Amino acid sequence: QVQLVESGGGLVQAGGSLRLSCAASGPTLSIYTRAWFRQAPGKEREFVAAITYGGGKTYYADSVKDRFTISRDYAKATVYLQMNILKSEDTAVYYCAARRRDVIDSNGNRYDYWGQGTQVTVSS
Repeated sequence: QVQLVESGGGLVQAGGSLRLSCAASGPTLSIYTRAWFRQAPGKEREFVAAITYGGGKTYYADSVKDRFTISRDYAKATVYLQMNILKSEDTAVYYCAARRRDVIDSNGNRYDYWGQGTQVTVSS
């Protein structure tokens, strides 16, 4: 069973930066597209960014485009989310996800594995 573990969350002031990491373990060769989602209090989970295995194609939600960057280290089976120019509305629990197909999808129901989440709090 694939396991995903996020790290890197914390408290940061508006305008600051954080880098989240998501390390995969287990049969990692079975997972392809990796993604980040987030869920703020009282809100539904929303898609943030995704990256394919082949070619490293990326896709972002409009709300984070040009501020967040997703990347992956194939050797470490780790995906990163570099978050810059953070805003108070970025405050949420951030979850990493993985799927067994190499197709980007913003629908979380398409993903097969999930991490436990890491809290990001942006103070204004």
